Order: sequence, then C-alpha cells, then structure tokens
Amino acid sequence: MRDIQKVLAALTSPVRREILGLIWDRELSAGEIAAAFPVTKPTISQHLAVLREAGLAESTAVGTSRRYRARQDALRGLRAALGGSAGRWTNADHDPASPERASADVRTAPVVVASADVDTSQEVTFAAFTDPAVYSRWLGVPVTLRDGRFACTMEWGTSVRGRYELVCPPELIVLRWDFEDDNVPVPGGEMTGYLRIQPNGQGSHVEVHQLVDSPAQATFMEGAWAMVLGRLKSGVTRASDPAEPMPPRPSRPKLRRPGE
Repeated sequence: MRDIQKVLAALTSPVRREILGLIWDRELSAGEIAAAFPVTKPTISQHLAVLREAGLAESTAVGTSRRYRARQDALRGLRAALGGSAGRWTNADHDPASPERASADVRTAPVVVASADVDTSQEVTFAAFTDPAVYSRWLGVPVTLRDGRFACTMEWGTSVRGRYELVCPPELIVLRWDFEDDNVPVPGGEMTGYLRIQPNGQGSHVEVHQLVDSPAQATFMEGAWAMVLGRLKSGVTRASDPAEPMPPRPSRPKLRRPGE
C-alpha cells in the first residue's frame, strides 16, 4: 500500500468515500459510478485515479471499457500502514522507564493497537458503533452521530469530537477525532485510526488501530481504548436490545498521564 498520508488524503473526499462504498463488493464502470453522482464522468475518473494511486481501488479491462472495484485487501495494507508488526509497541515497550521507549522514533512505532472479543455478531457489533442509540447505551453517555460526525462527553467532563471518514459495513470504520477539552493530559491534536470488526465464532473480534505521536500519547490511548472496549464487551449485548435495562456504571476518575 502507498504511504498512509496518501491513503488518508484519498479518504478525505466524501465523493471518494461514497465511490468506495459503491464498489466495495462489486465491479462498476466509470459511467455506472458517475450515474450515482451529480458530477461529470471526467470528475469521477479523476476520483478513481486518486483511489487507484492510493491503492484503495483497482480496475480490470472488460472489452473496450474498464470496471472498478475496491481493494478489500487494502484493509490489510491500511493495517500495515497504520502499524504493522514492525511499528507496534511491544509489551516490553509499555514500561515508561524503558530507554528504548523513551528514545523511540514515532515513525517506527506509530500506532496503538487494542482489541476485544465480544459476544455479539459482526453486524450487531458494527451497529454498536453506527447506531447512536445503541452507542449511547453501551458507552454509558449520550452519543450524537449525524452525517458521519460524532460527539460525546464522558462522565468526568471530557468531550470527544470526530468524524467517520469511511464506513464499510460490517467490517471497517476509518475515523479522525480529538478531545475538545484543552486540559486533557494527552499530547498531540487530531488523531486518525480505524476500527476493524471481524466474525469470531458466534461473536466478533474488534480491533482498534490508531496513529500516535509519541510514547506518552501511546500510553494514554492504550488506557483510553481499554476503557472503551471494556464497556463495549460488558454492555453491547444488553445495549443492542432496547428492552434490556442497562446496569448502573461505576464512576471512574478522569484519565491522566502516568505518574500524575
């Protein structure tokens, strides 16, 4: 896959994200794709060229025309670009006192990876991140989700704002987000990552991959995602059934930097 900045740049266009949705599991010609948009065929061809250059789409010749399809294997490429085995923090690296971690170059360790196995199916788990009513129930705070933009305020007062850059049901959500609270003790600004949801027996497996800027940010985000996925794991089954009451959630302090 091409470099991550090129991939993410390709995904910033709403039209290109919609094109990927159209060709995610089928082949279409440029004309067929253009028919779904109020823009010219040359404009769609330019968008397709960007997606191909980013490694997110491919084309095959059929007679005198070309047909386009999303590269689902690009999901693996995106995973590698956001943090393959060479770029992940290892368990040994989680020690803040580790000299290797203290001197690590963020370009060689750019990602936090968190995961959880949950009891609900891939489709139900995907809906837990895309249906604001279900999202609010398992997270334990009101979540708004409109036109790809989401927002919530945690019980300790920290507000989170972001947007879904690409949604490919029932497997992939690429998102960018940030804390609205300037006092959040985590370095860096807007962050990029993705959620991948895969079948796992009768349930599903959720992975979060997120770019980080530093070991300190990695440490903070490891704790944050562990909290979020813990709530998902314990609450998604009940949250997906509106008739099921949600148990009271114990209060917890605001996340802080290690040592604070």
